[in-house]
Amino acid sequence: MDDAAALAASTPRRRHSHLDTTAVVTLLACCVIWGLGQVAIKLTLVEIPPLLQAGARSAGAALLLLAWMHWRGVRVQFGGGVWRGGLLVGLLFAAEFGCMFYGLQFTTASRMVVFLYTAPFVVALGMPFVARSERLAGWQWAGLVMAFAGVVWAFAEGFTGARGAPRQWLGDALGITAAVLWGATTLALRASAVSRVSAEMALLYQLAVSALLLSLAGAWAGEVWPAAPRWSTWAVLAFQITIITFASYLAWFWLIAHYPATQISVFTLLTPMFGLLAGAWLLGEPLTLRLVVALAAVCGGLWLVSTRGRRPGAR
Repeated sequence: MDDAAALAASTPRRRHSHLDTTAVVTLLACCVIWGLGQVAIKLTLVEIPPLLQAGARSAGAALLLLAWMHWRGVRVQFGGGVWRGGLLVGLLFAAEFGCMFYGLQFTTASRMVVFLYTAPFVVALGMPFVARSERLAGWQWAGLVMAFAGVVWAFAEGFTGARGAPRQWLGDALGITAAVLWGATTLALRASAVSRVSAEMALLYQLAVSALLLSLAGAWAGEVWPAAPRWSTWAVLAFQITIITFASYLAWFWLIAHYPATQISVFTLLTPMFGLLAGAWLLGEPLTLRLVVALAAVCGGLWLVSTRGRRPGAR
């Protein structure tokens, strides 16, 4: 959820200087929900193909968000050049989720969540080009090297041709590509006119554009919506739309607006841990030592980037 943090970085108002019980409980709930995200996609892929599923998820969440904005009186904004930035972030968002959903056909949910949450690595490298005050210090570079080593260590396992997944390397590569696109979306949000609109409006751009593009891509790829999906498939898709893509994102925006972003951002490192456990528990995916070591390296490295060695005066 680096996108929300980028949007809130310029917001001076903070009602709390530290995380209270409400914030901690909400953060833990969000991390558990996001950790279940890859598992939910995997379960739905049994009947609903990846691109059409991703498009339906974005479309449903966009409709819920529009209803929320109407109820809250949040204005829909397209003028002032905002729409150009909105199209850009929507395109990047669509490409990210297209890679993630498609890649989950070839790799496990556990591995995908580890690769996906290397996105802060991309943001940390690219942010100095957007905001010069956010250059990296020595400890942060060390953290990036550690995180990158963890990714390489995990990715190498994909070439061994795990049982039942001979193209696991392809799913892993698409997961890394999704992480790069997620990081690029964050940078585009920070650098474009979208940074001047509400967080809800910025999310609406991403959901609406991706709903259209992913649905068209699915139709172009020859994907077909199943004639009669099981009720359990509908239930998991509804969970993706209402809980993951709509409710948890709004909860995150609320946290960013009321608590220090630097403190809550570290909590996102719990998401790949929950994702790893969810994949092993709910899908019976292998919990290899290599993947656990890689996850520890990624989380440790990104923790150094988030909390250590900040330059004096850096925002």
